Amino acid sequence: MKIETFIVSDMHCPACVMRLEALEDELAGVKRITANYKKQNMIVEFDEMQITSLEIKDAVTEIGYTIA
Repeated sequence: MKIETFIVSDMHCPACVMRLEALEDELAGVKRITANYKKQNMIVEFDEMQITSLEIKDAVTEIGYTIA
């Protein structure tokens, strides 16, 4: 398992957190997502054998957020 922190520059409310954390159930290989709108970041624990950092970034972009 790998843990990586992503900066999500346009996250601004608890609903954004819920939307990002919902990706946990949608992305195979992602074990946990912890988003924090005050810190503008998202910590992701994932299995590198099943999903890449780039695929996670793409999924975040697809739902309307920007990875800085």
